[in-house]
Amino acid sequence: MTESKEQEAREESPALGRTGVWTLVITSVAGFMASLDNLVVTTALPSIREELGGGLSDLEWTVSAYTLSFAVLLMFGAALGDRFGRRKIFLAGLTLFTVGSAAAALSPGIGALIAARAVQGAGAAISMPLTLTLLTAVVPAAKRGMAFGIWSGVNGLAVATGPLVGGSLTEHFSWQWIFWVNVPVGLVLIPLAALHLRESRGASPSLDAVGTLLVSGGMFGVVLGLIRGNPDGWTSPLVLSSLTAGAVLLVGFVLYEQYGARHPMLPMRLFRSRSFSMINASGLLMFLGMFGSIFLISQHLQTVGGYSPQEAGIRMLPWTGMPLLISPFAGALADKIGGRWIVFAGLVVQSLGLGLYALINDNLDHFEYGPVVPAVVLCGAGMSLYFAPMATLVMDSVRPEEQGIASGANNALREVGGALGVAVLAAVFSAQGGFGTEQSYVDGMIPALYVGAGVILLGAVCAFLLPRRPQPAPAGPASAGEPADAAAEPVRI
Repeated sequence: MTESKEQEAREESPALGRTGVWTLVITSVAGFMASLDNLVVTTALPSIREELGGGLSDLEWTVSAYTLSFAVLLMFGAALGDRFGRRKIFLAGLTLFTVGSAAAALSPGIGALIAARAVQGAGAAISMPLTLTLLTAVVPAAKRGMAFGIWSGVNGLAVATGPLVGGSLTEHFSWQWIFWVNVPVGLVLIPLAALHLRESRGASPSLDAVGTLLVSGGMFGVVLGLIRGNPDGWTSPLVLSSLTAGAVLLVGFVLYEQYGARHPMLPMRLFRSRSFSMINASGLLMFLGMFGSIFLISQHLQTVGGYSPQEAGIRMLPWTGMPLLISPFAGALADKIGGRWIVFAGLVVQSLGLGLYALINDNLDHFEYGPVVPAVVLCGAGMSLYFAPMATLVMDSVRPEEQGIASGANNALREVGGALGVAVLAAVFSAQGGFGTEQSYVDGMIPALYVGAGVILLGAVCAFLLPRRPQPAPAGPASAGEPADAAAEPVRI
């Protein structure tokens, strides 16, 4: 059977099949590991400082080293997979992540831990964007909503439960276990992936080296500036130079991809598709509001509520546990009615939840957990509805051979949104309040959460502007080097 006939058979098949199930399990667990380590270290920082020493800046870099290398290398990982084989590069990234986790657990000092965290982030960046393309290649079109809903729900759960997992492991074992836990999982996943994943490649015959350097350097500058903005000051030389250089390099990347690249790693014509542009814009805005809000609310439960990290994490379960309950069903529903309205509803509901959390605390004389439960539930339900069809909308917004780089671009934008969310909402918090007293914390958190709610609501507007049916960008020459025979009539959206 030819490749095209095999593809048609998969599109028409009503079931995932054995390969599809294995691919879903492997990619979901790998994505969970990569997403979990974004925030898992935050609640372990006091224990790390007590054992390894280091100042405040060192502890910040323990968190930021992972985020920085993860965000910078996401598109590079996707490009490597398209060029050299997605299964092969996925295995390399998973191996690097596992090695980095072991090195972090064995770190004798704070400098070694920071370096190991950077290695972890690089491994996650190389493997994470390939999980979706590997899954898309084997899941029938009729089942992708359900499969992507499970994948997205597991990843959303990982992001939201990072502080709980880190706090629980640190409290009952030691901080090293937040890294050791990745090692046996990685050692099991690597042979399973080698055995059960199918190899696939993108359409580009060569690696876009100049584009890779430009976008990686640009992302490094922007994310570094965002990470260091609050601790160093937004007008500090490091922050200003990083943001400026990053912006210049990203502009250079756009111009090079548009006019100079023979085989662009991110064809700019993709953004001519309203589907691709709006789903990525909504993802960036959603992560901006969500990351910053989770950071502040988890601290609020500890600082004002008086709960331990584990107790605070348990009280976040009405939010963090929702993806496992709702996302698979929402994904299956998206298969029937489309994902546009589900994403829109999810963002609206999450925005309402954040606004309600702020409103309730603005009218409480003393914090009580009971009154805020409905707001936390709304946040979890909204996040779950968003995650369920998001991956389907991203992958359907491009042609099959472009899904690898589309996944990398989507993940990179969401990481930037997360870094920006913590920076922006923390800046609002610092301007209006602080950690001095319980009341000053509430005074800073309330306006920050309103900002987060407004940003997510803006993401809902982007989701509303999605076309009723996902429409890939036209296959036309987007740069000087793209072949003219790829041209097609533009898609009307």
